[in-house]
Amino acid sequence: MLRRTGAIGALIALLTALFLTPSAFTADRPARPAKAADDGCRVLAPGATAAAERAVDTACAQVAAGVWYTWGGGHGAQPGPTYGKVDPTDPASEHDPERLGFDCSGLVRYAYARATGADILDGDASAQYYTHRTAARFTAAEGLAPLRPGDLLAYGTSADLHHIALYLGAGKMVEARQSGTKLMVSDVRLGGSYFGAVRVNTGAVEGPVFRTWGTGVWTKAQPSVRAARVYAFPGPTTVRVACQKHAESVTAEGYTNDAWSYLPDYRAWVTNIYIQGPAWLDGVPACTT
Repeated sequence: MLRRTGAIGALIALLTALFLTPSAFTADRPARPAKAADDGCRVLAPGATAAAERAVDTACAQVAAGVWYTWGGGHGAQPGPTYGKVDPTDPASEHDPERLGFDCSGLVRYAYARATGADILDGDASAQYYTHRTAARFTAAEGLAPLRPGDLLAYGTSADLHHIALYLGAGKMVEARQSGTKLMVSDVRLGGSYFGAVRVNTGAVEGPVFRTWGTGVWTKAQPSVRAARVYAFPGPTTVRVACQKHAESVTAEGYTNDAWSYLPDYRAWVTNIYIQGPAWLDGVPACTT
């Protein structure tokens, strides 16, 4: 009887090992990934920096949480969701003051603040696209081929960039699109109002940095008031200055000055009248050409 009982016990132990514990046949298999709850919102291509990937992860976490688009959302004293405002041009925004969320640039601001530990992209879509923290810039004509996850996609014109989103890779982007919708993953909309993309420099900024003043200040293709317009600063903007030179004399705002500064992030010039500081900027080299 003892021998028979021992055999039964051994059989029970064997069955338990086979059905109630991980099998030797499955122990070496990788764990099956959990089903994504964020509709594919994740880094979808290689090549991004660790900070850019963290920015994507941050934005995608808000998608997974079902956060709303709110007009003006995300532009509080600190990065993060805020209650929105009513957009007088959009009836769908009537509930935005009741919803805690982000608009397009508020989401981008929050994503990179969490990724870097600093509020490096405070401002609207235009200010973010033309940030002095620019690692690379891409025109609409270049399409998606040179882009990496975390790059910023801008929509509008040089004088009015009205929308911005984060590239995921594989032709997808994460965005806060419009009132009445939640944050979402979308196909990148090329053509139409697509303006171009910018890669954010999350490291140290090289070169002298200054602040402009005034509103509606145009940069120029050459250091001349008659040169083609490139981009208008809607308000005071932080800019990186590569060099300065004496060129056409300008009289504006009660000042006269012939000094112009070259702004590498814009590939354009601006009269020193609209840069805070002396007429000839301290610490900025003279342009050699």
